[in-house]
Amino acid sequence: MLPQRLQAIALYIVLSWGARRAAIAFFAGALGTLGLEPFAAWPVMFVSFSILVWLIDGVAATRWRGALSAAAAGWWFGFGYLLTGLYWIGYAFLVDVQTFGWLLPFAVVSLPAAMAIYTGVGAALARLFWTRGPLRIVILAASLTVSEWLRGHLFTGFPWNAYGYGLTEWLPLAQNASLFGLWGMTFIAVAVFASPAVLIDERTDTRQPWIAPACAAAALMAMAAFGIMRLYNTPTTLVDGVKLRIMQPNLPQDEKFNYNAKASVMARYLALSDRATGPRNAGVSDVTHLIWPESAFPFFLTREPDAMAQIANFLPEGTVLITGAVRAGAPNAQGRITRAYNSVYVIDHDGSILSIYDKVHLVPFGEYLPFQDFLERRGFLSLTKVQGGFIPGERNRTLQAPRIPNFAPFVCYEIIFPGEGVPRDEERPGWLLNLTNDGWFGISTGPYQHLHQSRLKAIEEGLPLVRAANSGVSAVIDPLGRTITSLPLGTEGIIDSGLPSPVESTAYARIGDRHIAVVLALVFAMASIRRRRAGA
Repeated sequence: MLPQRLQAIALYIVLSWGARRAAIAFFAGALGTLGLEPFAAWPVMFVSFSILVWLIDGVAATRWRGALSAAAAGWWFGFGYLLTGLYWIGYAFLVDVQTFGWLLPFAVVSLPAAMAIYTGVGAALARLFWTRGPLRIVILAASLTVSEWLRGHLFTGFPWNAYGYGLTEWLPLAQNASLFGLWGMTFIAVAVFASPAVLIDERTDTRQPWIAPACAAAALMAMAAFGIMRLYNTPTTLVDGVKLRIMQPNLPQDEKFNYNAKASVMARYLALSDRATGPRNAGVSDVTHLIWPESAFPFFLTREPDAMAQIANFLPEGTVLITGAVRAGAPNAQGRITRAYNSVYVIDHDGSILSIYDKVHLVPFGEYLPFQDFLERRGFLSLTKVQGGFIPGERNRTLQAPRIPNFAPFVCYEIIFPGEGVPRDEERPGWLLNLTNDGWFGISTGPYQHLHQSRLKAIEEGLPLVRAANSGVSAVIDPLGRTITSLPLGTEGIIDSGLPSPVESTAYARIGDRHIAVVLALVFAMASIRRRRAGA
């Protein structure tokens, strides 16, 4: 009974056209977002990607082998997936409604619409190599991996909610990112999730239609077994002598960027950071490293001597502050500061600045505008209202701080780029630090997605992650992605924790994406040979 019903559903999708076809593709993509955080219902992706296979099956092999029609179906699929997965971007335009509110519907729709072009390209590429039988499943996986890689790299890149994240929601499966990275997990995810589509194949196309989903199930079991064993054999250990305190102020955005709130912001930070905890009620005096979130101050920290003096007076000897702050750029010809860096400072107990990192990967429209001068002359501003936009840092590098291993800093979404941000030409860092201000996006799915993608970075690199977020979710995560402690979204508080120790450098950290590139080349070569033989 089930195969017959499945056949009927598949036939309905294969034969669909026009608006009905677009609606099915949009629904399938939108359904897939339930596989992401905070829902983590990743089995729904079996439905989403099976539908996408049937939509491409239904494309007539006309001009360009039906690539344009496949691209249209892929675009609608990607648009549904990205619109429902990125709706929370609209919250940022509500922080200053009078200035930016009118842009909200354009931003919420235009970014997913633009990013969906990549999915359309992936579907078109798949159609060019399309064959009958199970091979078309791995062709789709390879094609979408290529298009997702392009989405993560072209025009500064935006790999948010890449399809591979759907296969990393369960922690044992996520361990495989230490082998394959995000792009390898994307290939595996699409191949696994699309495999049930073969069940409707006729005997002339596939001798045993159940073999493809059976292989997918076997792959999932092998991946889960690897992950369970890795978690079991690698207990969490802590670095000796390090006592972290993460401060999550949950500061409203209008106060965070209001210079007149300078005194109240400093008072709030210091009071919260010195909150008594533990049996000794010792406050900050028991802490070796105090951590504050991204762009913590509504002013240039080093140009406010009284603020620096308050920090120096507050920190006991032996305690270091690691904080986000906006750093002033060089003055212009008129002596005015018009541009700035989004930075991380390491500040010693006497107020001296030990090291600085400037954010390299800036957020388009948030920290700078494409065609900045042209748009500013027409009255447009970035969301942070920094005239001329932020200045990107020169390169990713590790930072040093007393009494703690060197660390790789990431500001905001820098941490979601796989294989980037951890310098390979320096000594391997001992941990990852992510300072962020997800308060832009309210109580939405966005901060949970950001946390999950940050966690995957820790697994890829085999390094623990310390995360300080203005509104949450702040957390300490071990190198296998286990959460040691965290603070909920939208709350004020502190986290006291040790620092987890790293594990040995992972296969992905050593090899990168070279192995998945070889796999993709082999898939396309096999597909080309199969098509030539079929044509012969």
